[in-house]
Amino acid sequence: MPPGKIVCIGQNYRAHAKELNSQAPEEPMIFLKPSSALIGDGEEIVAGDVGRVDHEVELALIIGRTARNVTDEEALGRVSHVAVFNDVTARDMQNAARRAGNPWTLSKSMDTFAPMSQPVPLSSVEDVHKLELVLTVNGEVRQRGNTADMVFPPERLVSYISRFMTLEEGDIIATGTPEGVSALRDGDLVVASIPGVGSVRNRFRRK
Repeated sequence: MPPGKIVCIGQNYRAHAKELNSQAPEEPMIFLKPSSALIGDGEEIVAGDVGRVDHEVELALIIGRTARNVTDEEALGRVSHVAVFNDVTARDMQNAARRAGNPWTLSKSMDTFAPMSQPVPLSSVEDVHKLELVLTVNGEVRQRGNTADMVFPPERLVSYISRFMTLEEGDIIATGTPEGVSALRDGDLVVASIPGVGSVRNRFRRK
């Protein structure tokens, strides 16, 4: 069954905010992706004539128990699994929407723009606050970061989101990407991985 919602966090690493010529937010920056964007390992990321398309490796939190207005201390108790997530972004579309002062949901929400690895139990991860994130394109490392560098740690994200919208079983939270995002070309092989969590491998295609 697909998740009810995919809640994503923007600019949750200071270096990534800087590379986008932005400041790290004072509160979590929230946007949504539809469940129809979700694909798994081995499936293709497909984009049409939308200009530049970027990769963004992230840690995903999978909600296992309803969370509504929970505290930071309660938050991780509502997370059952974690996974590797690639927040694929049509960057030219996003930048154009920003310049116009319009929402940039479409740039994040196209079919296939949410590759995610097979989730693993949170209990199998030694420390969710010290996970290395790596993304390669055709074997070349493009992104390398660590969840220790998040502006808002996982428990804060869960508690913050739950103040405004109920998080339900199966919902996904994509927690933000470190620096190093770059453009994909037709035929590129993208591999996002987190040691101890898993990896998701996808070929990028233009229609």
